[in-house]
Amino acid sequence: MIKAIIFDMDGTIVDTEIYWAEAIFEYLKDNGCNCCQTQILDIVFGHSWLDIYTDITKIFPEVADTSKKKMSLALSSYHQQICDEKDDIVIEPSVKLLKELAEDYPVIVISGSPRDDVIHNLKLANVYNNVQFVLGAEDYSAGKPDPAGFLKGAEMLNVPPGNCLVFEDSSAGVSAAKSAGMYCVALSRENAYKQDVDHADQIVPELSDFDINALK
Repeated sequence: MIKAIIFDMDGTIVDTEIYWAEAIFEYLKDNGCNCCQTQILDIVFGHSWLDIYTDITKIFPEVADTSKKKMSLALSSYHQQICDEKDDIVIEPSVKLLKELAEDYPVIVISGSPRDDVIHNLKLANVYNNVQFVLGAEDYSAGKPDPAGFLKGAEMLNVPPGNCLVFEDSSAGVSAAKSAGMYCVALSRENAYKQDVDHADQIVPELSDFDINALK
């Protein structure tokens, strides 16, 4: 029986993950790093900021001495500038489902992005008040595919992991949900960066195609 709902954010509620990759690419290029966009996409998608920072500083010696906080602030500036030029960031079917589920279940958001960015984007999508609480990258010990974030969320809700339903869009996120013992629905949108989400319990092209009554 489902007793709680957990949403990922980037790529699930807001279509910002691709813009994080773009921001990181531009930041690295401006700092003299020789990188390709495919390489950055592989580093970014489905991973927490802490893991992304570790990979960046390991692969690109030009920025290896840059602190996590300094790089985070710089990237947020790049990312915000890119997002300000877009008008299609919010994934409306996902927002609609979140609001509907929040009427009957506690809903939380667990993301690999910094908490402040999570809150900013949930407010942008007009769902922040529908969410019980959020966990960002700094709130749990290890990023996806480690299940630490999901397990902490379930513990804070006082709900067994097996009674949690997770919505994810990345291979790492699905792996984290399944490792936590949760039911996972993967969002695989037609124009999104393709991830291997075959290990999810259910795959849908839009969250408007999901029916919780079918689960019941």
